Amino acid sequence: MTRTPPLYALTSATVGTAVRRVWRPQVAGLENIPAGGAIICANHLSVGDQFFLGVTVPRHIAFWAKAEYFQRRLTRPVVAGMGAIPVERAGGRAVLSAFDAAAPILRAGGLVAVFPEGTRSPDGRLHRGRTGAVRLATQAGVPIVPAGIIGTRGLRPSGILRPGRHPVSITFGEPLTVGESSVRDDTDRLIRRIQELTGQEYVPSYAVPSSRRRSIAT
Repeated sequence: MTRTPPLYALTSATVGTAVRRVWRPQVAGLENIPAGGAIICANHLSVGDQFFLGVTVPRHIAFWAKAEYFQRRLTRPVVAGMGAIPVERAGGRAVLSAFDAAAPILRAGGLVAVFPEGTRSPDGRLHRGRTGAVRLATQAGVPIVPAGIIGTRGLRPSGILRPGRHPVSITFGEPLTVGESSVRDDTDRLIRRIQELTGQEYVPSYAVPSSRRRSIAT
């Protein structure tokens, strides 16, 4: 079992406790998270998804964070202290380095969170999954726990700076064993399981990152 970083434990005990008291997120299926290593794969509606996963799961979760955060003086101590995994967005071997960092954590019995849509949903619907999570699970030899998040999209509507007290729920499904089918088939199966937990409309196309949407609009 991996050790919980002190900053992560402190944040969970302070800020996390306050969030649980104020928002009172409804959580189901925690018993589906294995005692050992596993990848938690959830839909992605809001920047708050990571936070609510972190405050509802009573174990350390290693989240992927942009490599730029590890290079900035103000954010480097935070992401490093939280046990985040740096990921480059340049593609190619740079992305694979995040896999190399995540695999030992999983093999040591830790949890890693991956959003298989690859970016936040631009419209609240569930988009086609990318195959990285299944590839990582196969490489590390761990199961995937599908998770369905509901309500985080309404926490901070456009133009509103302070988050509202919108109901939030998270449901963890039964673990999936991958590697016996193709990575595409396993990824599609994972997305179907997430859809069963959320009830979202499915879109058979990849979600477009917000940076690309802005460039297309201009």
